[in-house]
Amino acid sequence: MEENPRCFMVLLVDFDRSKVRLKKAKAAIPESLAERVFVLGTWSRPEDLKKAKLGTYETIGSLLADECGDLTETTWGHRLLKHNAPELLRLKERARGILFGDPAIPS
Repeated sequence: MEENPRCFMVLLVDFDRSKVRLKKAKAAIPESLAERVFVLGTWSRPEDLKKAKLGTYETIGSLLADECGDLTETTWGHRLLKHNAPELLRLKERARGILFGDPAIPS
């Protein structure tokens, strides 16, 4: 990532209901890369998303990706995902144009 300034990374983390998990993950990211690395995940465990009847992992992933592209947050607003809001906003601001080809957002 140091050699390619246009590279972004999304880390998927099980937060295991721990507010410290995000801080620990972010602390492990070199400061020079922090602006381009995003930490997202379920508040508990991914299995709990399926138990909440959000669908298969593939369905959940597609819903979350679609919502990044169309700026809705129905699935992201679920109680097991809503803690991602600050990081999600940062991701949308930095990478949405690249991921979804939005001409209004520079890539």
